[in-house]
Amino acid sequence: MAAKPCLKIKGRGKGPKGSSSSTTSSSSSKNELVKEWTNWSLKKAKVATQYGFIPLIIIIGMKSDPKPHLFQLLSPV
Repeated sequence: MAAKPCLKIKGRGKGPKGSSSSTTSSSSSKNELVKEWTNWSLKKAKVATQYGFIPLIIIIGMKSDPKPHLFQLLSPV
């Protein structure tokens, strides 16, 4: 009878049998946490940029040298 191939990855460390898989799972959970935090922060930054861009332009325009009125800043011409 032929031997079945083993699909499990064997650890090469000196520690206990399960130490290799525990470090792999903890590092993968850290990677997932970093990905989640990055996605969350990028979504928040996108929203802040979308809602803050036009007010930023208005504030910069109000502080320019020939002080325009707010109506002049908002008019298309």
